Amino acid sequence: MKKTLAVAALAATLSACATTPGGVEASYVSPVEYSNLSCDQIRQELLEVSDHVRQVSGEQQRDHTRDAVAMTVGIVVFWPALFFLSGKGHQSELAELKGKYDALDQAAIQKNCPVAGEIKAAQAAHPN
Repeated sequence: MKKTLAVAALAATLSACATTPGGVEASYVSPVEYSNLSCDQIRQELLEVSDHVRQVSGEQQRDHTRDAVAMTVGIVVFWPALFFLSGKGHQSELAELKGKYDALDQAAIQKNCPVAGEIKAAQAAHPN
């Protein structure tokens, strides 16, 4: 019984850890939202969203690292450290930003904007 309780507590604790930025899936954002933008406006918006994604990804990575340290300390040394797990961190904001980026990319493809080809080439050069 104690072993089952300990395993359940550990599983609950592990699920509270912040996800790595790469593990955060994009939320759906409709490309129609950006259909009235020109190619130049789409490019500018992509740059802004991309910068914001990098910033929030750094914050999410810090949350993940902090949670990993608290988890290790909590399991190995001092269980009250488990109360310092941050949970999801900036996950919802990052998911929304990734969704906006994907929608802007789709809008660029639909409008046949040059930036769509640049994104495709960059993705081919740096696959995830």
